[in-house]
Amino acid sequence: MKKLLISLALGLSVLTAGVSSFAQAPAAPAAAEAPAAAAAAPAAAPAAAAPAAAAPAAAEAAPAAPKFDKGDVSWMLVSTLLVIMMTVPGLALFYGGLVRSKNMLSVLMQIMVTFSMIVVLWLIYGYSLAFTEGNSFIGGFDRLFMKGIFDASTGTFAPGATFSKGVYIPELLFAAFQATFAGITCCLIVGAFAERIKFSAVLLFMVIWFTFSYAPIAHMVWFWMGPDAYASKDVVDAMNAKAGLIWQWGALDFAGGTVVHINAAVAGLVGAYCVGKRIGYGKEAFTPHSLTLTMVGASLLWVGWFGFNAGSALEAGTSATLAFMNTFSATSAAVLAWCIGEALMRGKASMLGAASGAVAGLVAITPAAGNVGLMGAIVIGFVAGFACLWGVNGLKKMLGADDSLDVFGVHGVGGIVGALLTGVFNNQALGGPGLVGDWVTAAVTSNGILDQVLIQLKAVLLTIVWSGVVAFIAFKIADLTIGLRVSEEEEREGLDISSHGETAYNR
Repeated sequence: MKKLLISLALGLSVLTAGVSSFAQAPAAPAAAEAPAAAAAAPAAAPAAAAPAAAAPAAAEAAPAAPKFDKGDVSWMLVSTLLVIMMTVPGLALFYGGLVRSKNMLSVLMQIMVTFSMIVVLWLIYGYSLAFTEGNSFIGGFDRLFMKGIFDASTGTFAPGATFSKGVYIPELLFAAFQATFAGITCCLIVGAFAERIKFSAVLLFMVIWFTFSYAPIAHMVWFWMGPDAYASKDVVDAMNAKAGLIWQWGALDFAGGTVVHINAAVAGLVGAYCVGKRIGYGKEAFTPHSLTLTMVGASLLWVGWFGFNAGSALEAGTSATLAFMNTFSATSAAVLAWCIGEALMRGKASMLGAASGAVAGLVAITPAAGNVGLMGAIVIGFVAGFACLWGVNGLKKMLGADDSLDVFGVHGVGGIVGALLTGVFNNQALGGPGLVGDWVTAAVTSNGILDQVLIQLKAVLLTIVWSGVVAFIAFKIADLTIGLRVSEEEEREGLDISSHGETAYNR
């Protein structure tokens, strides 16, 4: 553990040593920034003043820097805070309540430190890899150390594109919002191997997986040149070619069904296989030590998810409103579906089932939030509730892995259900909003349902394969260098004491 921490500290020191040299570099185009074809100039670029001697009629000032709407900025600040709350304390309490009391603090620590570490890595290089122009699979280094995103000498911010022509938010705010997504995605994985993994192994795995799975998938799904880049039909093909691979396919993922949930769930499942089953698995009852904390955590997740989904509209407008309401209704439907299914299976519904149903609905509506109509969202919620109930029971037995907190059963199954059904209910004939078929005119259309579902399926399959391969390699590296699993004695004692030297509760 000490060797890992020293290595991480040295690595961060070397990386941050270059900040001063990059800070003076000129601003480079960013993924969310309006490119050269846009009417607005980068915010950091000073207006060109014509010399007094020049003919005033011929001299024209450079286009004014775009102004940021205070309502949009306020909404995105609040959304960013809501997603932070989803992770700390929401996810931490949800997971913490599900483990045995002797492992409570280990889960809280893994989530707190993972989230903090990923935010730092995001600001150093992660954002640049995900949201700058590179190739179809990964971005470049234009925003390494966040260079060019803020000009301290003038106090100006680079503009970040939204989904509306001529509408911008500060790119720094967009980067902050996306940092929370990267952080919570990595933290979701923790639940799959809880109660038996080394703390140092968690951190090493997260660094590798974040760099080679999260950042590329985010780039492939979400990177594009922004609406103002599509100034005429002559540039459409060139602009499309600069986008991420899955974006080029036309896959719809409003807030992270593939990027966040399927990506994390597959990594978690691979981790459950690589780390192995807990001692006593299948022989002892691993009952949650505090369903009260789990319920509190689920409630915080539900509230925070409104920022996660509605915030992904990037504006305080009608798209955010639709995403907000769909998040509300789909989650409610999933709670009902899970409880109904549980009552049919076992004769009674449980509080844990209701909380799990809520998370299942939230996961499934994530890719669909702003992409489907109101009734479509309710159907997605109902389907997800039943599907994820099967995921944590029947599918879990079929897979044979000790996925401690059912990361794959909920986030994997829910993410796949949501991604595929987005292709169905996006269609305007089924009450969906359709999709933008022409970014030059912002004309809305609908693909054929089967065609769109097949596109969605391609995105799902690529995410599964990519995340699975990277996760396996990352776990093997961690296993060969520092080892994945604590000793049997440490596991029986509990990771709170053996890994952190403290306990959650005084006895």
